[in-house]
Amino acid sequence: MQGTTVRRVGLVLVATALTGVAACTSQDSSDRPGRNDRAGRDRSPAALRSAERATEQAESARVESTTTMGSLMSMTAAGTLGWSDGITGTLTITYTGGTMADTMRRLGSTSMEARYLPDAYYARMGEKFADQAGGKHWIRYAYEDLEVLTGGSGGRLGDQMRSTTPNQSVKLLLSSGDVRKVGEESVRGRTATHWSGTVAAADVADAGLRKQLTEAGVTTETVDIWVDQRNLLVKKVEKARMATGLMTQTAHYTDYGVAVRAERPPQSDTGDFEDLMRKQSGTP
Repeated sequence: MQGTTVRRVGLVLVATALTGVAACTSQDSSDRPGRNDRAGRDRSPAALRSAERATEQAESARVESTTTMGSLMSMTAAGTLGWSDGITGTLTITYTGGTMADTMRRLGSTSMEARYLPDAYYARMGEKFADQAGGKHWIRYAYEDLEVLTGGSGGRLGDQMRSTTPNQSVKLLLSSGDVRKVGEESVRGRTATHWSGTVAAADVADAGLRKQLTEAGVTTETVDIWVDQRNLLVKKVEKARMATGLMTQTAHYTDYGVAVRAERPPQSDTGDFEDLMRKQSGTP
């Protein structure tokens, strides 16, 4: 029974963690009125608009990130992501702390491969999990299935997963009413301009996004980005204050335009999240 519980919790936590990779960078609000627009003027720096466009048009990049979500987890992710047609790419994710790391350790491995495709994302689990899941090494999470985890808001979260790109951090910053230029700094040996701002959930104009942030317990989010001389985002730090604690994500972006591959795992070695959950719960 304990093994079944661990596998079930593991399935849910893996899904939550993988969406966490994207959640910090997917609030698209560049075309929605923020506090500045409601005041009848737009103070958003033209440099940020240029950075948003240049980063979007680059269509792919190499990514390294660290994410902490309260006591739930801390993790690192590294790989390549593309966004020319939805989100695609492959990341190696390692859980370094929190409940998630403990659960994954009991499942046999704290590191896994994640593949993002336009319709779903896939997580490769360890041998121990496969032995307990009918020999399947891969779990498929259809974006629509996220509703199971998010109480009805899964559709929106699925949309966010599909639209996650580095330029979304710039878009989120542009919705801040207090965006400011911090100055010139060095990011891994490259000169970059540091911009910073704070977004309050109550001030987000889009009603759906505002509701989502509120339901998740997010009250405020700070966004810091670093833009190089090519107008490309090279680093971002997002911190969201939540009812359960602080969520922080730091990411570095390099090799814009890199070739991205994300092959769909063999069907014979893949279990569907919804089916596995049903089997774990004993539902026919």
